[in-house]
Amino acid sequence: MTGLGAVFRPQLAPERLRAVARVADEVGLEELWLWEDCFREGGISTAAAALAWTERVRVGVGLLPVPLRNVAVTAMEAATLHRMFPGRAVLGVGHGVQDWMGQVGARAESPLTLLREHLVALRALLDGERVTTKGRYVRLDDVALDWPPEQAVEVLAGATGPRSLRLAGEAADGTVLTANTPPDGVRRARRLIDEGRAAAGRSEAHRVVVYLLTATGPGADERLRDELVAEGVEDVPELGVAGDAEAVAGAVRRLAEAGADTVILQPTGDEPDPEGFVRFAAEQVRPLVVA
Repeated sequence: MTGLGAVFRPQLAPERLRAVARVADEVGLEELWLWEDCFREGGISTAAAALAWTERVRVGVGLLPVPLRNVAVTAMEAATLHRMFPGRAVLGVGHGVQDWMGQVGARAESPLTLLREHLVALRALLDGERVTTKGRYVRLDDVALDWPPEQAVEVLAGATGPRSLRLAGEAADGTVLTANTPPDGVRRARRLIDEGRAAAGRSEAHRVVVYLLTATGPGADERLRDELVAEGVEDVPELGVAGDAEAVAGAVRRLAEAGADTVILQPTGDEPDPEGFVRFAAEQVRPLVVA
């Protein structure tokens, strides 16, 4: 069954999160996702708050940019969330936007190497292992978590290009795809992820999470078109959806048929009613997706 969620976009002020998170919990939304976008809001701080304000909704962070983070700190924060809120935190890591990484002096010469080293070390630390490694970017000397998660947790990787997608298959437990990924892009991503899994001899399930740019209500068509134009992807077929619950559910099903396990509805940056958007996802779209 396809999972469904929604994004709290960091274009909204942090103080808006509490109301949106509580609505998500009340209406039975499966997953509420947050972003660590430079230079708006921190991923771990917002996730911890959202988890504390709610009882059941899973809270995802997609993504934590690895150039900004020592892997030991990422592991400590992730383990803390998983122990305090078992089964409800979902964390993804990725390259980060390279221009932003350059702005803070953290741009890596080889983002792929950095992501590989970070994923390998992070998954080992969260598995309770003691890690010593001397990589190009990740260097740990006899490091182990005092409080690792009590059960196995998934680590997702954000990926777009072929090499990153293969790496996600090799070294992550799931993959996060951006809202610029149409159904054909999901099929292509699945093939590349599976190539990486095969190369690494991995046979366990690998969750693919896809954002779907979604607009509903008054002015939906215009808001969707404006955002696609701003991203320079207005000519990509089947990218984004505007309309009522039937239209959105149809777009979700197309992504699921292409290989998405979870679809996260991403409102436009100027969504006028974020709480209403969450209600729309859970109360109107979800029943049509599972029907």
